[in-house]
Amino acid sequence: MLSESRIQDLNQPLLEEHTLQFNFLSDALSRRQLDASQVVQQLVDFQVAIPSWALGTGGTRFGRFPLGGEPRNLEEKINDVGLLHQLNGSSNSISLHIPWDIPQDIAGLQQQLGEQKLVIDSVNSNTFQDQKDQHYSYKFGSLSNTEEGARQQAIQHNIDCIRHGQALNAKTLTVWLADGSNFPGQQHLRRAYLRTQESLAAIYEAMPSDWNMLIEYKPYEPNFYSTVIPDWGTSYSLCQSLGKNANVLVDLGHHLPNTNIEQIVGRLQQFGRLGGFHFNGSMYGDDDLTTGSSKPFQLFLIFNELVDAARDQSISNPTVAYMIDASHNVKDPLEDLLQSVENILSAYAKALLVDRTALYEAQENNDVVRAEEIMRDAFLTDVRPLVAEAYKRAGGALRPVAAYRAAGIREQLIQQRGKLSLSTGL
Repeated sequence: MLSESRIQDLNQPLLEEHTLQFNFLSDALSRRQLDASQVVQQLVDFQVAIPSWALGTGGTRFGRFPLGGEPRNLEEKINDVGLLHQLNGSSNSISLHIPWDIPQDIAGLQQQLGEQKLVIDSVNSNTFQDQKDQHYSYKFGSLSNTEEGARQQAIQHNIDCIRHGQALNAKTLTVWLADGSNFPGQQHLRRAYLRTQESLAAIYEAMPSDWNMLIEYKPYEPNFYSTVIPDWGTSYSLCQSLGKNANVLVDLGHHLPNTNIEQIVGRLQQFGRLGGFHFNGSMYGDDDLTTGSSKPFQLFLIFNELVDAARDQSISNPTVAYMIDASHNVKDPLEDLLQSVENILSAYAKALLVDRTALYEAQENNDVVRAEEIMRDAFLTDVRPLVAEAYKRAGGALRPVAAYRAAGIREQLIQQRGKLSLSTGL
């Protein structure tokens, strides 16, 4: 849909101003003993997976307002992610949700992925909905259900997800459970945990040795009295019981208001159990808003922990998987995803600019003001020229959202797929 020459044409009017801004920032950073080109290369290397379910319009239980041109099948979803990757060079992987995106034509999909320089990085299971012709209901839980048949059905579904992922060379299974209770006394809290632990162990045992399991947590919703995996500690305890290939997944929306997420990230890295992220933004609960749209400083603080741990030789944590998990109920989904990636890269770039030597000294001397000022200096730096340069060096657009609009992509998608096309999934 977008050729390299078309992207270059869109970049051309912006190049002179971009070069001026980038050179100015590079000079300023060099006076702080920071190499702008090195930071840019780290941004180029950073990749964020796009979830297959986020390519269509989201919504709430009150309504959904599709804008047209949504991908109708997995092949069209791959095309949309390929377009995103063309624009920003930072979205080279896709996370699938089963059974919404069960791969059919494996050879054809592999060829399509190769042509667009994409990979399938993970598969996500779905035991929070009853599917057509499903024998047992998940109304009262899946992996924690009191009925053994329901538990075995959920276990088998996760094993099937692994099989589908293997066909496309994925290596990660993400498990999120809606299991819990709405009323006091409805569920035996300890037994529900033990049944979940036993079910996860069966899935882990069936998982190939080179695969990873990421266990997500969520304090509430859809159950409002209790959830079986409500916090990072519960997820951590389950991972500990399973083995080294099970780790905690942190969804930025899955926290109660004002939770110190960066501290959780630091703890999990210290324990070697931080497996991955679902990036989004949140004001009150699991809002699934554009990443960094409402709490950019918190996103920066999270990346500060990630960068700090990456430079600490005493930390032994597996490679962290990064993915977006958002619901686009008022924005064009592709524009929202481009914004999220840019905000993620910006937070990462700012974290790379923190003067760690000075920060450690201030921390050891309990110089509270100095430590805070060092963090503020990095956060308030306008890193947009660094991010734009990373896009350019990766062959992308200097301003991806502007390029998307200038190329009339949504209009083309509506023309190809129709005004009423709906994406599979939520």
